[in-house]
Amino acid sequence: MNPSAQAHLTAPAPDTAPAAPVRRTLLIVDDEEGPRQSLRVVFEDQYDVLLADSGAQALALARCHPVDAAVLDIRMADLSGIDVLGELKRLDPAIEVVMLTAFQSVETARRALRLGACDYLTKPFDLAAMREAVATAMQRNSLAEQMTLNSRRLRELEEELHLEKMREEMARTEGDIYASVIHDLNSPMTVISGFAELITDSIGTAEHLEGESLDEVRAHLAHISRQVGKCIDISRRYLSFLRHRSAGQSSVGTNQVLNDLGELLKVHPKLKKNQLVVQPLPVDVTVAINGTDLLQILLNLAINALQSSSQPHRVEVHGRLLTQPLESSLFRDDGEHHFINRNGFCNEAPLLALTVADSGGGIPPELMPKLFETRFTTKPAGEGTGLGLAIVRRFVAGARGAILVSTEPGQGACFTVFLPAHRSEAAPSR
Repeated sequence: MNPSAQAHLTAPAPDTAPAAPVRRTLLIVDDEEGPRQSLRVVFEDQYDVLLADSGAQALALARCHPVDAAVLDIRMADLSGIDVLGELKRLDPAIEVVMLTAFQSVETARRALRLGACDYLTKPFDLAAMREAVATAMQRNSLAEQMTLNSRRLRELEEELHLEKMREEMARTEGDIYASVIHDLNSPMTVISGFAELITDSIGTAEHLEGESLDEVRAHLAHISRQVGKCIDISRRYLSFLRHRSAGQSSVGTNQVLNDLGELLKVHPKLKKNQLVVQPLPVDVTVAINGTDLLQILLNLAINALQSSSQPHRVEVHGRLLTQPLESSLFRDDGEHHFINRNGFCNEAPLLALTVADSGGGIPPELMPKLFETRFTTKPAGEGTGLGLAIVRRFVAGARGAILVSTEPGQGACFTVFLPAHRSEAAPSR
């Protein structure tokens, strides 16, 4: 990671004025005075500019100063630009390099791109193209820093988990807790894998990306970064459980979670042959539950629904606001209905009802009472842990909510989660 990355990303201390953003550093290397000074004038208002008139001077500057991006002439008297590019990447792989030459050569361009250059321009350069190339290089450097920072945070969390393992309290529950962590991390990790596959397909054998292809790769990398952040959030939540501290009860807007659910699942392997429909509420409703917990509830239910049948089927997720308490007739358990957490349920309006319904084969009556038992699964060995619905039950119970399961053989299953909601004057009625 660039040594200046921490300075770029460190938040201001509490109760102080926000610190001015740290300027990024651009290294300009050209043995001709004219192009070198022209580029300095163009970029000195945006970046801290370092100038070098030779490859050796450029490498000396890069060893002494943090460099985010470089504009590098290919033909120079001492070291060639290709040689300097390779050395810069060895010093710091995050440095992004724009190659510049007056003698265009396809083979030279290929060598530069293979060594990690992010763009290749010819002299005399177009000013707009140069600005765009440097801006893209800075964006790629920033994204690489963020990914590196996320990796470092994950390593720190792994170390914290290792230390927690030594605590006496964890000795009694470490098996179930580790299994829960692994299960919950599986969803965002599946998404990360899906987007990585999309990036691989986008790049293919291409030696240069631009336009829509480059934008798609940037978008996929941003998705991966967000999913790494979700992994970190999940890990921190379980660490708080281990320390016997509350993870913090908060409120969250339902439509944002539904939108996140759709984003997470749009590259899930099960969508290759099944259909998923996630419908937002006409008027957003705020519910009293941690946002990560609500997302995990819906993810587990939706993935279970997608896996409910080997035949192509439809899964629909939608919600509605209830302005009256639930009727007592819903509190029943029989072959086609199962109600969870009736004793701990806060049956007071307003309530949000979130439903995940599938058109699969339904649930056999004899399995209904076992659905939410820890480690119960109907999946083949190696394909399921039996933790998904147990985790759903724990999160819903913790929020004083309830779950109603309804099924009909051959007609699919419907899981409805009821959660306390905040009143909204504009909310639709039941």
